Amino acid sequence: MDDVLLAVGTQKGLFLARRKGGNGRWEVEGPRFPMQAVYSVGIDTRRSVPRLLAGADSSHFGPSVFRSDDLGATWQEPSRPAVRFPDGTGASLERVWQLHPAGPAAPDVVWAGTQPGALFRSQDGGESFELVRGLWEHPQRPRWDAGFGGQAVHTVVTHPADAGRVTVAVSTGGVYRSQDGGESWAPSNSGVQATFLPEEQRYPEFGQCVHKIAQDAADPERLYLQNHGGVYRSDDGGARWQGIADGLPAEFGFAVAAHRSRGDVAYVFPVAADSLRMPPGFRCRVYRTEDAGGSWTALSDGLPDEPSYGVVLRDALCTDDADPGGVYFGNRNGEVYASADQGDTWGLVAGHLPDVLCVRAAVV
Repeated sequence: MDDVLLAVGTQKGLFLARRKGGNGRWEVEGPRFPMQAVYSVGIDTRRSVPRLLAGADSSHFGPSVFRSDDLGATWQEPSRPAVRFPDGTGASLERVWQLHPAGPAAPDVVWAGTQPGALFRSQDGGESFELVRGLWEHPQRPRWDAGFGGQAVHTVVTHPADAGRVTVAVSTGGVYRSQDGGESWAPSNSGVQATFLPEEQRYPEFGQCVHKIAQDAADPERLYLQNHGGVYRSDDGGARWQGIADGLPAEFGFAVAAHRSRGDVAYVFPVAADSLRMPPGFRCRVYRTEDAGGSWTALSDGLPDEPSYGVVLRDALCTDDADPGGVYFGNRNGEVYASADQGDTWGLVAGHLPDVLCVRAAVV
């Protein structure tokens, strides 16, 4: 086994778990930033020592982005807020929902998605950010509504070979794509339903409540999408979407993640319905596809057999870059589970944590 770092953002701080070598045991430390809600974590592995980024939200001091260059032993906070809305925008930062280090085509670029719904770009590894005006000033933005958790840019996907191609998901604006590094944007929701709208309005140009997007490991044009009702796949970078929920016990859910080295492999954690936010049948199960959504397999070996009620949020399911591939999730019961064999078997990393908001893992 590889050495893996697992970062777990919770409602009351950040916990770090380490698995060293082949012993399979996890050592958990924390919390860092106690009593701060950590909605976003980024692990930037483009450096010789990975840089950790954490979007923490203090009820007293407000939101901030912290960074660590020693795997979480120490943290730095800039004297001036890393993410802030410029004067004249009439907005102030409420939360950082996403911290996404870009691919190898854009070294030192980190994207931040925020509430209110905006995108920020850093060119210094996450030490400072600038507002992406092209999305903020898009004429459709004033008509984005707030999802149940607030109006936010919560997902950023970048093309590994083309730094200009950026895809974001907004609650509730849907999918937007840029081909020029964020200068201009267009909605890209063809085929995705807005299930909460009347039947005759189910496929609007924008306004869908997309919950998460993941990029296929082998084909960056292939994307997987968990919607507010419906699971979808795109084979053309998000231009068109098709449903792939057949075989799942429910179409609702928040999270989707893709294997980091095997194409056509993705994972979801279904939720019974928007009106019943618990696992279907009260069974804690991750579902895996190995044929890009053609079929799904329930993964349960090592997961609880007794009734389970914890929901996995949009950023609380992830994969790592280990071989053969680790999968991780945390739920709102404060339980974190890990699999070192692509989801075939699972083990409990930690229990009784605060409400888990996000998880990120990487070989270190």
